[in-house]
Amino acid sequence: MAASATASATSSSEIFSVNPYESHPSLTQIEADVLWEYAKLNQHIKDLVIQTRSLSETPDEMMLKRLRILERKLGVVLTLFKASVWGVVNEQNFSGHPPDDSIGDIH
Repeated sequence: MAASATASATSSSEIFSVNPYESHPSLTQIEADVLWEYAKLNQHIKDLVIQTRSLSETPDEMMLKRLRILERKLGVVLTLFKASVWGVVNEQNFSGHPPDDSIGDIH
């Protein structure tokens, strides 16, 4: 398996330096050059696919750490928000004022 990967890596790097179509008897020079450009483009796309697969298969550890920190901070904010709402509700109940039901009503 490793030998085939090494051979593949060698042949893929050669495509950028050596035109494999240059000495083909049925092709003109311009046809050989166009096919070579397509071969190089094909190799770039293969390399891109390999890179995107490796990125999508492994989780981004730095991103996970940052999201965990954000999750903790949001948990603290939610707890503080609930506590402040609870404090406002209790303050209204103790002061004897009924809740203002007219908020948002159109007169």
